[in-house]
Amino acid sequence: QVQLVESGGGLVQAGGSLRLSCAASGGSFSTYGMGWFRQGPGKEREFVAAISWNGGHTYTSDSVKDRFTISRDNAKNTVYLQMNSLKPEDTAVYYCAADRSGYVNYREYEFDYWGRGTQVTVSP
Repeated sequence: QVQLVESGGGLVQAGGSLRLSCAASGGSFSTYGMGWFRQGPGKEREFVAAISWNGGHTYTSDSVKDRFTISRDNAKNTVYLQMNSLKPEDTAVYYCAADRSGYVNYREYEFDYWGRGTQVTVSP
């Protein structure tokens, strides 16, 4: 069974940076497409960024694409989300997810495995 464990969340002031990590175990990480989603208070979960199995293709939502960068290290079975210039509206629980197709996808139903999330809080 694939397990995904997010880390790196926390409290940061507006304008600051955080790097989230998602460590995978129990599966074939290097063949999976990976994605980050988030759910803010009172909001539905939304797509943030995705990366293909080999890192050759990425896709980032318009709302964060100038500030957030997704990357991966297949040797470490880990995917990252570098978040810069954080805003209070970025406050959310951030989830990573794995897609067995290996492609870049952005729809939740295309992802097969999910982590439990890590809280990111951005203060004004």
